[in-house]
Amino acid sequence: MAAKAPVHGIEKREGSGGVYPGWLKVGFWICVMIAVAVVLRRVAVLLHPGGGGSSPTAALDAVFASHEALTIAHILPAMAFVLLTPFVLLRRTGGVWAERIFFPLGAWVGLTAYAMSTHPVGGWVERSAVLFFNSLFLFSLGRAFVDARRGEAIEKMRWMLRAVAILLGIATTRPVMGVFFATSRLTHLEPGQFFGIAFWIGFSINTIAIELWLRSRGDRLPVVG
Repeated sequence: MAAKAPVHGIEKREGSGGVYPGWLKVGFWICVMIAVAVVLRRVAVLLHPGGGGSSPTAALDAVFASHEALTIAHILPAMAFVLLTPFVLLRRTGGVWAERIFFPLGAWVGLTAYAMSTHPVGGWVERSAVLFFNSLFLFSLGRAFVDARRGEAIEKMRWMLRAVAILLGIATTRPVMGVFFATSRLTHLEPGQFFGIAFWIGFSINTIAIELWLRSRGDRLPVVG
């Protein structure tokens, strides 16, 4: 029978189940799939504009098309970062090579997110959410990098998990936006009115969820197979 034993403060367990709770793993993979799907759709729309017609997202598509180069410079590296995260966090599938890409790629995504905030769909509410959570993402990424250089495995993992959870908040905003779109006939809210609110809700959900889980674990963090 496989036994769980702490190794330098990080738990290891044989088998593929690992020690992350099921809700966290399911939430992670759902966010990854949503994030990738959103990027692929955005690229498809930018490559083949004009197909939206009078759809609810047509106005949003036009906003992103107005700064196409910046959008591409942000979303493609962001998708690469998201696809890299399993190799960094699921330790049996990754290694040093993944971490070497993880930090500079994350920094680029964060910097271009600041640039994207100059064209907010949701005005100052969206911009404030981007500035707050993107700064928190870059801070977490920086702390993880410093801890990696110091060889502090536990703290590095904690801050990497925070950084990834915050970035994946962009995926959590999508179902929130879906609710706003679905109820727009009742609320009469336009995308420019609820986009920023959805950002605050989506990013807050991920940030709070990972923080509560990390605090519940204390110094015990998993290496997942």
